[in-house]
Amino acid sequence: MTDLAGASWRKSTRSGGSGGDCVEVADNLPGVVGVRDSKDPSGPALTFAPATWAAFVGGVKEQRQR
Repeated sequence: MTDLAGASWRKSTRSGGSGGDCVEVADNLPGVVGVRDSKDPSGPALTFAPATWAAFVGGVKEQRQR
Protein backbone atom coordinates (compact mmCIF):
# COMPACT_ATOMS: atom_id res chain seq x y z
CA MET A 1 0.00 0.00 0.00
CA THR A 2 1.36 3.40 -0.99
CA ASP A 3 1.33 6.26 1.53
CA LEU A 4 -0.43 9.21 -0.08
CA ALA A 5 -0.43 11.40 3.06
CA GLY A 6 1.75 14.05 1.40
CA ALA A 7 -0.20 14.06 -1.84
CA SER A 8 -1.21 17.38 -3.36
CA TRP A 9 -4.53 16.64 -5.08
CA ARG A 10 -5.87 18.63 -8.03
CA LYS A 11 -8.85 18.45 -10.36
CA SER A 12 -8.84 19.06 -14.06
CA THR A 13 -9.25 22.66 -15.12
CA ARG A 14 -12.03 21.33 -17.37
CA SER A 15 -13.95 20.14 -14.33
CA GLY A 16 -17.12 22.09 -13.68
CA GLY A 17 -17.73 23.85 -10.39
CA SER A 18 -20.90 21.85 -9.70
CA GLY A 19 -19.05 19.01 -7.97
CA GLY A 20 -20.12 16.46 -10.56
CA ASP A 21 -18.32 13.33 -11.61
CA CYS A 22 -14.63 14.09 -11.41
CA VAL A 23 -11.34 12.60 -10.38
CA GLU A 24 -8.42 14.20 -8.61
CA VAL A 25 -4.80 13.45 -9.43
CA ALA A 26 -1.73 13.76 -7.22
CA ASP A 27 1.54 13.69 -9.14
CA ASN A 28 3.84 15.34 -6.61
CA LEU A 29 5.08 12.14 -4.96
CA PRO A 30 8.20 10.36 -6.19
CA GLY A 31 7.52 7.21 -8.19
CA VAL A 32 3.73 7.25 -7.97
CA VAL A 33 0.66 9.05 -9.32
CA GLY A 34 -2.50 8.87 -7.20
CA VAL A 35 -6.03 9.07 -8.59
CA ARG A 36 -9.17 9.36 -6.46
CA ASP A 37 -12.87 10.24 -6.66
CA SER A 38 -13.31 13.94 -5.88
CA LYS A 39 -16.64 13.22 -4.17
CA ASP A 40 -14.98 10.80 -1.72
CA PRO A 41 -11.57 12.26 -0.84
CA SER A 42 -11.15 10.01 2.20
CA GLY A 43 -12.06 6.93 0.18
CA PRO A 44 -9.75 4.63 -1.75
CA ALA A 45 -7.25 5.85 -4.32
CA LEU A 46 -5.64 4.13 -7.27
CA THR A 47 -1.91 4.42 -7.81
CA PHE A 48 0.04 4.22 -11.03
CA ALA A 49 3.66 4.35 -12.07
CA PRO A 50 4.37 7.76 -13.64
CA ALA A 51 5.13 6.20 -17.03
CA THR A 52 1.84 4.29 -16.97
CA TRP A 53 -0.10 7.44 -16.09
CA ALA A 54 1.68 9.42 -18.82
CA ALA A 55 0.75 6.73 -21.38
CA PHE A 56 -2.88 6.87 -20.27
CA VAL A 57 -3.04 10.67 -20.48
CA GLY A 58 -1.31 10.59 -23.87
CA GLY A 59 -3.88 8.09 -25.15
CA VAL A 60 -6.77 10.23 -23.92
CA LYS A 61 -5.32 13.32 -25.60
CA GLU A 62 -4.84 11.39 -28.83
CA GLN A 63 -8.48 10.23 -28.77
CA ARG A 64 -9.71 13.79 -28.18
CA GLN A 65 -7.84 15.00 -31.28
CA ARG A 66 -9.68 12.58 -33.55
